[in-house]
Amino acid sequence: MKRSKTMELGVGLFVLAGILGLIFLGLSVSGLNNGLSSSSFSLKADFADIGGLKKGSRVTMAGVQIGKVTSVELDQEWFDARVTMELNGELEGQLSEDTTAAILTSGLLGEQYIGLTVGGAPDTLEDGDVIHDTQKALVLEELIQQFVSNMVNN
Repeated sequence: MKRSKTMELGVGLFVLAGILGLIFLGLSVSGLNNGLSSSSFSLKADFADIGGLKKGSRVTMAGVQIGKVTSVELDQEWFDARVTMELNGELEGQLSEDTTAAILTSGLLGEQYIGLTVGGAPDTLEDGDVIHDTQKALVLEELIQQFVSNMVNN
């Protein structure tokens, strides 16, 4: 009888550990646990085309996640997409004012995210500043359309 209760307790603990592992995995995959430090600052960037970029998409530098997209809206004056990013607070005052932002894609059909590349200017970006040097998203449908039209014309 004692052996049965010990076995039941062991199985219960194993199942509990499995459930906690699944919860942790779910949070990691969903992006709710984005790895940002408690302090953060925001930057904005205007893009001619954002493709499938969404709120919550990641922002990376050299392949390392440093933030996330907090809003995407239409600039009513220039009719560009205005993207607001929340970045790790440790980077405030570290990014040069000629930093570039490009919309990249994970794999051929993967999610889109923003990749930042630091320039060499002596002045730096502060909270609320705008990144002016941006590169729009490559939209797969546009590339296919260009390829087909080139094939027809040749």
